[in-house]
Amino acid sequence: MTYRPARMRFGIFLAPFHRLGENPTVALQRDLELVDHLDRLDYDEAWFGEHHSAGWELIASPELMIAASAQRTKHIKLGTGVSSLPYHHPFMLADRMVQLDHMTRGRAMFGVGPGALTSDAYMLGIDALTQRARMDEALGVILRLFRGETVTMETEWFTMREARLQLAPYTHPHMPVAVASTFSPAGPVTAGKHGVGILSVAVSQPGGLISLGKTWEMAEEAAAKAGKTISRDDWRLVMPIHLADTREQAFADVAEGMLRWNKEYFEETLGRPADPSNPGDVESTVARGGAIIGTPDDAIEAIERLLELSGGFGCLLGLAHEWTTWEKTIHSYELWARYVAPRFQGQYERIAASQKFVSDNRTTIFGPNAAAIGKAFIDAGVQLPAEMINRMQRGNV
Repeated sequence: MTYRPARMRFGIFLAPFHRLGENPTVALQRDLELVDHLDRLDYDEAWFGEHHSAGWELIASPELMIAASAQRTKHIKLGTGVSSLPYHHPFMLADRMVQLDHMTRGRAMFGVGPGALTSDAYMLGIDALTQRARMDEALGVILRLFRGETVTMETEWFTMREARLQLAPYTHPHMPVAVASTFSPAGPVTAGKHGVGILSVAVSQPGGLISLGKTWEMAEEAAAKAGKTISRDDWRLVMPIHLADTREQAFADVAEGMLRWNKEYFEETLGRPADPSNPGDVESTVARGGAIIGTPDDAIEAIERLLELSGGFGCLLGLAHEWTTWEKTIHSYELWARYVAPRFQGQYERIAASQKFVSDNRTTIFGPNAAAIGKAFIDAGVQLPAEMINRMQRGNV
């Protein structure tokens, strides 16, 4: 049976992606302005990335972005998307996150990963073969610190001596935690082992949809083995999204920008060879489920397909991109908030039922009112206007 949350959450996963040649100061400011706008539109979550090289993803410290955004917003939750655990001493990162938990009054979230950008690990002299094991090791320690334990531990890359956090978390027992998952088993297995959420960041990649069922299966198996429990409500899927008033307009909006992003970032920067069997255009990408592009109705259908393919999840995050103009991007987020989110958050059914009830029973409901209006004219000795008589007849009341 497919799991359907009572209120699905929506948000963005902000790497971010800023093309070469842009003013980085302005780009970072625009990232904050985007989250401000999403807060006003009642989006639930925003996750900030951590990257240190390759020129596109300019946020080096998601904690700084969370602190800045928390001062500007009111409701939206703010997460590290993700903190690359092998790059940090676990105690220092845990301490900073608990401080953010207090500064945001419980709006901070902690997303973790091994470090996906190989050039970052290269500059730090970290062996790629150690990254996933170190992520698991660090997460275990950080969760112990969150829970108030005293940790003495020495590994090949960090030491703790009677280490304890002087601040208890603001959120009980601690802030939401999620592990990034791509195609390897490391993400879901680590999430299950520690009983935390999953951030599936590679859903849009070829084969990503097919792996969804296996992702949850691996997480559940790892949780059972460790004596933990996990909830599909804590599973977040990440997908590129763009909406417009018509499907044709949506496709036209992002056609050039999406191709340039794939070519200039993935191929020319990261060196990932193009797949000759995958054209990479908007139409083929949408057809294979690699993006949600179209109208709000198209988006509603796409979410239903994702629920069926995955077995159910609690949150869908749009992969923030700049494939088109700022104005069209903002319009896309507004369309989602106005017409898509209510369908999955329990805000549509009652309104629709109320409209249908009144429409189906309008003769019974409004008939006495029409009679009362007619009587008022008669009692006043005033002839009922012909326009009103015609209107009553048209309404069959």
